[in-house]
Amino acid sequence: MITNYYKVAEHVFRICSEDELSVLLSNYAPFSCPSSNHVAFALNVSKGYAPDYTIEISQEEEGQEIVCGRTASGEPVFEYCLGGKTAAWLVCSADYRQSRLLLTGEFTKFAIDNALMVLFALATARLQTALFHAAAVSFKDNAYLFLGKSGTGKSTHARLWQQAIEGVELVNDDNPVVRIMDDGRVRVFGSPWSGKTPCYRHVSYPLRGVVLLSQAPYNRIERLQGLQAYAALVPSISGKRWDAMIADGLHETENALASSIPVWHLECLPDEAAARICNATITE
Repeated sequence: MITNYYKVAEHVFRICSEDELSVLLSNYAPFSCPSSNHVAFALNVSKGYAPDYTIEISQEEEGQEIVCGRTASGEPVFEYCLGGKTAAWLVCSADYRQSRLLLTGEFTKFAIDNALMVLFALATARLQTALFHAAAVSFKDNAYLFLGKSGTGKSTHARLWQQAIEGVELVNDDNPVVRIMDDGRVRVFGSPWSGKTPCYRHVSYPLRGVVLLSQAPYNRIERLQGLQAYAALVPSISGKRWDAMIADGLHETENALASSIPVWHLECLPDEAAARICNATITE
């Protein structure tokens, strides 16, 4: 077996495979680390066949489908499909720390990336860590997150910050990680998963603001407080919320973030003026 270790947001995970996967794992190279006896989760990758399982829920978006279920013995199962074809089945232990990915030979890269994202989100959910569906930028050694529904313009707004404001850099375009550290400080980390824009940076910055975006024929920003701030965060955090263990862990993290990090709502046009107004307001 070929074994590789990676560290994301200070969490180490292990991948074991029968075949060399380095070509498929190039986006993980910046996160490579020495071997460790303490890992958040471990994934064994091999070719295999469909396990018997009962479907709990399925989700489809842009031709990608994930089917979630459980085996008769209670093991969580995820089936990954692309273009109507099954790429793999991910079978996990109850705490998501041990798992095996059974490949069909179709869309192997797609299967591995999705399996690792799911495992990272679930195995760290009780460790004050959240995998966000968001764009993240850095400015003056601090990080800012842009949230919103698909198509809202998260990537566009991040790009407008880069164009209009000197010193802004992209941290991650789709899946940054937010972690509350042991000292209570909140940091944003780059990750090996970045959607359509390849941005795989092993960096971290203090989180200083979160912005929920919505499209409008004008540019206006306001601070959200209390329950509004909490509600703005929840839809953008990955997790298996019908699993009580995962839901409880995410709730603690979400509540802590909403209480300690400024959350804003930006109604905006896709223009540089929106980026400048947002930057001037949230970086004061």
